[in-house]
Amino acid sequence: MDTFLDFFSFSDPNVRYVVLGSILLTSSSSIVGCFTFLKKKALVGDAVAHAVLPGVCLSFLLTGEKNPFVLIIGAFITGWLSLFIIDAISGRSKIKEDTAIGLILSVFFGIGILILTVIQKSGAATQTGLDSFLFGKAASLVGQDLIVFGIVALLLFLSVWLLFKEFSLLSFDEAFAQTIGLPVRSIELVLTTLTVMAVVIGIQAVGVVLMAAMLITPAAAARFWTDKIKVMIALAAIFGSLSGLIGAYISYAAPSMPTGPWIVVVISTIAFISFFMAPGKGIIYRMRNQSRIKKHINDENILKTLYQLSEEEKNFYEARTVDGILSKRKFDKGNLESGLRRLKNEGFLNNDNGFWKLTLEGKEKGQRIVKLHRLWELYLTEYLKIAPDHVHDDADTIEHILTPELEARLEKLLDYPTVDPHESEIPYR
Repeated sequence: MDTFLDFFSFSDPNVRYVVLGSILLTSSSSIVGCFTFLKKKALVGDAVAHAVLPGVCLSFLLTGEKNPFVLIIGAFITGWLSLFIIDAISGRSKIKEDTAIGLILSVFFGIGILILTVIQKSGAATQTGLDSFLFGKAASLVGQDLIVFGIVALLLFLSVWLLFKEFSLLSFDEAFAQTIGLPVRSIELVLTTLTVMAVVIGIQAVGVVLMAAMLITPAAAARFWTDKIKVMIALAAIFGSLSGLIGAYISYAAPSMPTGPWIVVVISTIAFISFFMAPGKGIIYRMRNQSRIKKHINDENILKTLYQLSEEEKNFYEARTVDGILSKRKFDKGNLESGLRRLKNEGFLNNDNGFWKLTLEGKEKGQRIVKLHRLWELYLTEYLKIAPDHVHDDADTIEHILTPELEARLEKLLDYPTVDPHESEIPYR
């Protein structure tokens, strides 16, 4: 608790630098990463992150100092150059973009490692800590770094705010943007530049190896919680900032723990929680929804089967056994019994000592399902010219999702038919 209070009091200047720097880096990169994610160019961030290393090393060789502003300029040049080369290769040759990204990523990163090795063997005292760009070292951020990061982050925020509509349109429908006369190429150039800047300012926190995760993971996590791009950007920024804050705290509480990798671990944890728990798109929600749909289809099939049995015998309220139902249609016995209990609780069936029979509501619901099945079979045979013996399986599926509006349109289109292609009666109320 003492450590917790010491950290969140922000009385230590080093803590303030690390926390503020981490939040600036993660939130700004998360916002730009949303558009990269929506354009399905997640690998671009990885390519840029690896391509900035030779720029950092060359800047150091030329100036002999580790001024963050100078290093960022060098990183920006090589990062932007890598994207230009990727675009040129994929646009002017038969090599696809993913192959070009892998090629440029490995070449630039290899050159960067080569130059870094030369610098380390040169014996220059000022090269100490330069290798932190590989894996990040957020704990070493100082006031001078924050000034540079603050300027770049502000530039990223303002650019996204001013060009939000253009970036959004480009992310979702590039062809429409061209049609209405937007300068798509120029907007892509600006977005590419912002992506490079986001990567460049983030490498000092999480390093070139992990920066791609910081660019894309917050956006991927946010996408599971919303369908609105403004909300997605806000959530990505919040997730990124939260990961920066928690990562910095873990590093402070356990000094042997590196800040950058923990930032990535935290945002990855948030992403996994989103993947599983998010309402609407989360895996657990989808599994529950699929289970609910399967139960709904199973229950409707039971009512349909009971109606068909009653239809054959002209007695819609006769009690049936489980075996009698299974003789008409193959069900999993466990699913059938649980479905019968659900339908009883919902008022569609009555149970008398193991004998099941339709209620009035159950008869009407079963009748509608049979009617939709036979209407759809007739539609397929008359309008799509499908053979009558090939329409049953399709109708068995579609009957569960036809709305009352579509039901009325089918009736009108088919002129209220009385029999289906198999000469079975189409029951109306």
